[in-house]
Amino acid sequence: MSLTPGTRLGAYQIVGLLGAGGMGEVYRAQDRRLGRDIAVKVLPADAASSPERLARFEREARTVGGLNHPSIVTLYSVEEADGVRFLTMELVEGQTLSNLVAPGGLPLPKLLDLAVPLADALAAAHARGVIHRDLKPGNVMVTREGRVKVLDFGLAKMMSLDGAAEETSAAVTVEVPLSVDGQVAGTVPYMAPEQLRGEAVDARSDLFALGIILYELAAGRRPFLGTSHAEVTSAILRDTPEALNRIRADVPDDLARIVGRCLEKDPRERIQSALDVSHELRRLRNLLERGASPKPPSVDLASIAVLPFANRSASADDEYFSDGLADELLHVLAKIKGLRVTARTSAFAFKGKQATVAEIGRALNVATLLEGSVRKAGNRIRVSVQLVNVGDSSHLWSETYDRTLEDIFAVQDDIAQSVVKELRATLLGGEDDSDASGEAKADVARATKGRGVDPEARRIVLLARYLLDRMTREDTGKAIEYLREALAMDPSYALAWAELSHAYGVQADMAWAPVAEGYARARDAAERARSLEPELPEGHIEIAWIQAAHDWDFQGANGSFARALELAPENVEALRGAASLARMLGDLERAIPLFQRALEQDPLSAGSYGALGFALQAADRDVEAEAPLRKALELTPGRIKTNAILAVVLCDLGRGEEALAQLAREPHEGFRIWARALVLHRLGHRADSDAALAELIEKHRSECPFQIAEVYGSRGQVDEAFEWLERAYVEKDGGITAMKATRCLRSLHRDPRWRPFLKKMKLET
Repeated sequence: MSLTPGTRLGAYQIVGLLGAGGMGEVYRAQDRRLGRDIAVKVLPADAASSPERLARFEREARTVGGLNHPSIVTLYSVEEADGVRFLTMELVEGQTLSNLVAPGGLPLPKLLDLAVPLADALAAAHARGVIHRDLKPGNVMVTREGRVKVLDFGLAKMMSLDGAAEETSAAVTVEVPLSVDGQVAGTVPYMAPEQLRGEAVDARSDLFALGIILYELAAGRRPFLGTSHAEVTSAILRDTPEALNRIRADVPDDLARIVGRCLEKDPRERIQSALDVSHELRRLRNLLERGASPKPPSVDLASIAVLPFANRSASADDEYFSDGLADELLHVLAKIKGLRVTARTSAFAFKGKQATVAEIGRALNVATLLEGSVRKAGNRIRVSVQLVNVGDSSHLWSETYDRTLEDIFAVQDDIAQSVVKELRATLLGGEDDSDASGEAKADVARATKGRGVDPEARRIVLLARYLLDRMTREDTGKAIEYLREALAMDPSYALAWAELSHAYGVQADMAWAPVAEGYARARDAAERARSLEPELPEGHIEIAWIQAAHDWDFQGANGSFARALELAPENVEALRGAASLARMLGDLERAIPLFQRALEQDPLSAGSYGALGFALQAADRDVEAEAPLRKALELTPGRIKTNAILAVVLCDLGRGEEALAQLAREPHEGFRIWARALVLHRLGHRADSDAALAELIEKHRSECPFQIAEVYGSRGQVDEAFEWLERAYVEKDGGITAMKATRCLRSLHRDPRWRPFLKKMKLET
């Protein structure tokens, strides 16, 4: 039905046609009551004639009409006059983003001025549960004053009509989504993979479309191209677009990363909220406005990763020796002031993998790599090492040592001194002279404090560490036997005493030995390490863990971790320990940055990612918590408890079905049932939650009393929660140390029993 200028439609007088398409005809009209110009969208006849579709449309229109944001076009009303159904909305005069796409892309300031309010509009709508479903340049207006206005929020779902897409630069878009009622809705070049497959969509589908728009504004073309819908669909489902910073040299790496994350095929791998996109884009814009470079700072030149040395010996059993030599060099270099050394977990993640120097350097964010090989035959060894510049894969220094095992200390020291001297001279502008050599030698001497003097004892310690890394009951027992043997040969070996303390602690923590006895042995060994070498950070770290995990002496542990960080400010174990302790004490504002610092040193550590995710979830930062939890599972899919925590996060983000699917992946039955009880209760399935709680109590009451208390606390059953907290205290359940941070027990905080219990736990003075 077409309306001519001058036609009256209720209180509105039609001024002229703005555009037409499958979603209706759009007119400029005058609101005679308020004396203002508005836009009127007349619904197609097939929509207006279906009572069911009209009822659904009006329900959803009320939701969309509740949006109130400066970058979202306001929907005023859904009305009927003279048998015509129509919408009234804000009239926006300007041009669509389609008309602003320029060859080669927009200047960065202009691009960000458009991108930030666009992301803000999505964030505001998603917070109200409204998804656009058809975001594209033709649905984004830029007013004559330069303001961004997003059109047709929710209308793709509300209309669900057939029609051919068409673009217009009129004041209100009439672009038509490709859809059939109740099925796929969207415009193919801007649709997410899940939309194209006809699967359920959520806010992350809008983020995929946002990524395409940002890519198009930056590059001057869309990331997924084709001459037909079929070709474009195939590209979206299959292709990875070229990174923006490879197309345009001035595009900041962060912008390329943000857009790339938006364009991930799997919704779980995308940036998870428009609010996160908005924060990132706003940060970049602020950098530009301050005249700062939006490019990230160059990699710290004094940064290095020590890769596992290749075992060139005839026997594969000698791998412990090649790994151990690299590991010891790593720990020595990590104690050199001014060097940033990647932690072992991340550096050794590339063992046995075919990766280029550039790929490893990029993943670990280092400027140099130390790689090498070891050939051992009887008492003779050959160690070949090279220091490689990540930037151009050139060798900065290399050397081969043919020695006996008795000389291994000297070889290690020589390598460390050469690396330190080379990094300072070649990369930091130092002088390659005798003074530099003397300084490097002194630095290495300080860094090797606590090392033994017996080469055979050292070899045995390397073997013990190799076994301890396997984290099995049998290998841990063998490692302890070897460490005792080494210490019988060299009782002054402070580092070996610290290693023995760690091994005893593992036995006790895993219940592979009587807990009290195991921790007593661990304490004796750690104290021996500290008495032999008071400035050995490893000794203070082991004592701190015993104080926190077994003694529940949190103030003492705080002092021990502080001393370790004073001696070694970037020691990743000290950082992780101090962060974990801060979380136990409820100081999440301190815990989160400490975990982040640990990840800077150990960027491929699943444990650190998981711990950061736990801390963010405890701090009510669920949106931020999801990414590190997923990264932890990507690095170690079988990590205990991580799937369970992620499921709770997803549930609290309103993604209940996804939460149920996630908790089913939790390998630990106790945590799986715990998460199910929490999630089902929050989704309103009370009977199913009750059944899960009963199963948790029946099967896991002995090892999960704290988790049972959490379930009761989350349900507001305070008396039952305190009953199970008391059981956790009596049974020395380590989980109880999280009671101050967990959100599940917030219902207990105002109870008069709460603070006395915290004091009993020594979590509050």
